[in-house]
Amino acid sequence: MEIAPSILTADFTRLGQVMDDSVTAGISWIHLDIMDGNWVVNKTITFGPAVIKSIRKHVGSEVFLDCHLMVTNAEDTWKQYADAGVDLVIAHVEAVEDFKGLAAALHDYGIQAGMVFNPATPVEEVLPHLSYLDLVLVMSVVPGKGGQSFMPEVESKVRALRTAIEAQKAGGGRATKIMIDGGIKAHNIAQVRDWGVEVAVIGSGLINDNSSIAENLAEIHAAL
Repeated sequence: MEIAPSILTADFTRLGQVMDDSVTAGISWIHLDIMDGNWVVNKTITFGPAVIKSIRKHVGSEVFLDCHLMVTNAEDTWKQYADAGVDLVIAHVEAVEDFKGLAAALHDYGIQAGMVFNPATPVEEVLPHLSYLDLVLVMSVVPGKGGQSFMPEVESKVRALRTAIEAQKAGGGRATKIMIDGGIKAHNIAQVRDWGVEVAVIGSGLINDNSSIAENLAEIHAAL
């Protein structure tokens, strides 16, 4: 199972050190949450292409970077993030009008295409798109709303995705990955793996002031 730290809990004055500590600990995938101050419920602004470009330069080409676009205009702005150095752009099904067109544009540009959906969105809105998606991100909290607990009720959505993806693969189709984000820590990491999740985004469970990234990652691996 791939572990992808979300850097939102990091001290941004020490971001380079956080990247170094993550890579040294064995992390090879980093998750970048982009909020435009408009689309998410708390109107938060995080960071943009300039910070991503600096991260890419710092970690080099060996680390996989994805960006989760919690924005209103992903169809118009995705190229900024691709040019900044991300490998995968993940956009919300709730915010994109022509997802097939967006995925085609990303693929033509040499970038992977991902779809994310909120806890309130039925999985049936995602299933018809699987054939052209490299990854589906299941939100197990509401994006942009702090202090939430993991929502175990997303299990049925993950299992529905896993069943559909396995059928797609059996027919010679794309091996779409399943990612989960929201409240994932050592105590529930094995649970979501058993549902069929392949990539887990972890924020404070990895990057916090109580213990090192290496110590936290070792605890997660032990739980798995």
